[in-house]
Amino acid sequence: MYDFPKGLYADIRIERHANASYNVQNGEVMQNSETSTTGAIIRVYDGKMWYTSVTNDLDRIQSELDGLAAIAEPNDDICIDPMVKKFEVHKDKVLLFEGEKDVRNITRGQREKLVQGYISSCVDKSIPELKQWAAGYFHSHTLKEFRSSKGAEIVQDFQQCGVYVWFDFVVDGVTTSGGKNIMGMDFDLLAGHEREIIERRERYLDFAKNAVDVTPGDYVCVLSPAVTGMFTHESFGHKSEADFMLNDKTLQDEWVIGKKVGSDLVSICDSGDMPHRGYIAYDDEGTAPKETWLIKNGVLTGRLHDANSAAVLGEELTGNARAQDFGCTPMVRMTNTYMQPGDTAPDDIIGGVEDGIYVYNVNYGTGQGTFTMQPNCCYRIRNGKLAEPLRVNVVTGSVFQTLFDIDAVGSDLEFCDTSTCGKNGQSMPVSDAGPTIRVRRLTIN
Repeated sequence: MYDFPKGLYADIRIERHANASYNVQNGEVMQNSETSTTGAIIRVYDGKMWYTSVTNDLDRIQSELDGLAAIAEPNDDICIDPMVKKFEVHKDKVLLFEGEKDVRNITRGQREKLVQGYISSCVDKSIPELKQWAAGYFHSHTLKEFRSSKGAEIVQDFQQCGVYVWFDFVVDGVTTSGGKNIMGMDFDLLAGHEREIIERRERYLDFAKNAVDVTPGDYVCVLSPAVTGMFTHESFGHKSEADFMLNDKTLQDEWVIGKKVGSDLVSICDSGDMPHRGYIAYDDEGTAPKETWLIKNGVLTGRLHDANSAAVLGEELTGNARAQDFGCTPMVRMTNTYMQPGDTAPDDIIGGVEDGIYVYNVNYGTGQGTFTMQPNCCYRIRNGKLAEPLRVNVVTGSVFQTLFDIDAVGSDLEFCDTSTCGKNGQSMPVSDAGPTIRVRRLTIN
């Protein structure tokens, strides 16, 4: 289809995006929209640098490719360039979301009916503490084509859809926010979650009425599956993205495969071919996704790569080169990252704590050497039972010390399919997951 230049590596990624949103706040429709975009990114590499062009006019792809080739320096040895040698060549078509499953077929009436149904069932306007509420729906569908001068020809699709109901409760001038997001790849799976949303509403209403301020200090902490997933993604997943290491010799020397980095109970994996929000059929360099074990029984066993980092560090591709859209170049990104479950019942993990804190949910987290999580709902643990709700500002700890301090891992693996990860100005859909875990000590403020 395209005439690729000689003596250069080149690839083309074409994307077609379709999106829809319907949002209601306090009974007022704030958004009811449908949008679509089409575009392509064209890249040429001569062994020294990349030359890149972006266009919304697909008829200009060949001329853009020719223009980039004209300013690059032809290289007779481009095929043996270490990075170019890494690029995989696949000819494949993976279309999972055609026909009845295609969210582009969902009408305005269908999404409005779904959201209004949840509003009728889950928003109780008679609750005096309820000062604001919001509900909404979104979907996105992406069709990608990838072609390279090495012969790759890939067509793949991806879609996601979701519905949410959110509440703001005000008690004594303090606002507590909470609610529930339901997300997936199939519109039909978004209905029927009223009980979960009402349970979440009542939990956060109880928290707003009864929470007390925590006494700062170091505590034994039990993390819920959602919080374990956040910890896994933020504190260790990002540390496993190999592009962070390329210009840091100290980090390369410390971050040695085979090094003991955590408790024997800890195993962490990233895998793009799982049916969750981080799913890919191929990454944005045309690499098939791999199951990459980052930690196995406390030992560092792998890291995540694009072709450049794999070539520089002399390791294998993992299928983690991802770009936000056709306007962005790929970089090393997580897909579906999770901590492997153990065999201990969650109730037994809590039951083993005489005095500690249960972290139920968090708003966000950050982390490299030291991680930080900002909880929105915690509970005191007394004599092995959950007690009063606690207002906690921040949970912090050393990444590696915490990995060694995990002394119980639950059997209750749960995926969070509502996550969006930001890095270097690009946002990507990801999933994180984990079981209930117990940590011997974390700092609470």
